[in-house]
Amino acid sequence: MQNEPTSSLVGEEYEVEVGPVAHGGHCIARTAENQVLFVRHTLPGEKIIAKVTDGDTDSRFLRADAVRILEPSKDRVEAPCPYAGPGMCGGCDWQHAKPGAQRRLKGEVIAEQLQRLAGLTPEEAGWDGTVMPAEGDKLPAGEVPAWRTRVQYAIDAEGRAGLRKHRSHDVQPIDHCLIAAPGVSELGVEKREWPQIAAVEAITATGSNDRQVILTPKPGGRLPLVELDKPVSVLRVDEKDGGVHRVHGRAFVRERADDRTYRVGSGGFWQVHPQAANTLVRAVMQGLLPRKNDTALDLYCGVGLFAGAIGQRLGEKGAVLGIESGKRAVEDARHNLKDLDRVRIEHGKVDQVLPRTGITECDLIVLDPPRAGAGKQVVKHLSGLGARKIAYVACDPAALARDLAYFREGGYRVRTLRAFDLFPMTHHVECVAILEPAAKGA
Repeated sequence: MQNEPTSSLVGEEYEVEVGPVAHGGHCIARTAENQVLFVRHTLPGEKIIAKVTDGDTDSRFLRADAVRILEPSKDRVEAPCPYAGPGMCGGCDWQHAKPGAQRRLKGEVIAEQLQRLAGLTPEEAGWDGTVMPAEGDKLPAGEVPAWRTRVQYAIDAEGRAGLRKHRSHDVQPIDHCLIAAPGVSELGVEKREWPQIAAVEAITATGSNDRQVILTPKPGGRLPLVELDKPVSVLRVDEKDGGVHRVHGRAFVRERADDRTYRVGSGGFWQVHPQAANTLVRAVMQGLLPRKNDTALDLYCGVGLFAGAIGQRLGEKGAVLGIESGKRAVEDARHNLKDLDRVRIEHGKVDQVLPRTGITECDLIVLDPPRAGAGKQVVKHLSGLGARKIAYVACDPAALARDLAYFREGGYRVRTLRAFDLFPMTHHVECVAILEPAAKGA
């Protein structure tokens, strides 16, 4: 008997009852044929009409949008942003949920990932199950914190600035992004036309009045004369090498955290929420409790945020080694920490540089890996260094849970875990886990 030919289900509609939240900004439902649906723009417990956006009859799961809400959740609100909803901007996942419900959903995702990937209950992870809002972000339903200090605008064929639609290269033109920080909105990027430009990244620093735009021209495109509503530095992405080069103004912005100023060059990484850097430094320092004369590692150290925080808390015999793969970030970190004689920054990938250092032991480790996590080999190496405490900063709960399982194999247990809502209206969440040798808690 021949198999039935595969056919697309895009556009098909199903009436479904929505189940639990899943990692990634959607909820789980099932069709009458028991096919799994990952549905955006809905909430657990709702009855909805879901319209398939991706998948066919043979797919393991389907992606869908909630296009009609038949029985709404008590946590539902009307999305404050006119561009939030099926087929529109993909930047926010939870505009339709009350702020407290957003944090509760993020907590449920963290708990599910910890259980599934690390075999840990919240109690075993030393976590009370809450996701804390950043200072100043606890707003009533219907109000949106303007927190995003870096916004990547895509430019459509008519030269209008907008944001990408979910899982798409299509552009949703906008006249204002509600979650953009005031310093970004004041530039007026959305009010101007951008012919021959593919993307405009707008950056406003939280530690200074520095503002910056990074322009990515279309292939062969010429750079326009940039006149915005506020003074701004202009950089461009080179078509040939992808490098970021200064056009005029500063090639960096100045950020501030933990009573230190940090130079961040060429659009380099810095936490996007204005309160994030200080919030995370506090959580890491409270967890590690550095002592005079400790030796420490800061892995994936960026421009030196945690290396600086630890370095200024150590005595004359203490030492910090930071490792970072981005060349410009390494230059910035060395500049930012030049007053701390006992801090050294090495350039390269952690899995390659760390074994070459010859370090066989240290007192403290902080790691803030990219979204994919540190991985089994790096965790195995770190577990053998005998650190008294390890702080793991994670922007992805799945990667965190996987790495926590590897640390358990290496003899470490989670002492405490804290979660922070540093990305309101989106599904993203930041966690800080503090680990210690398992024997200590046995």
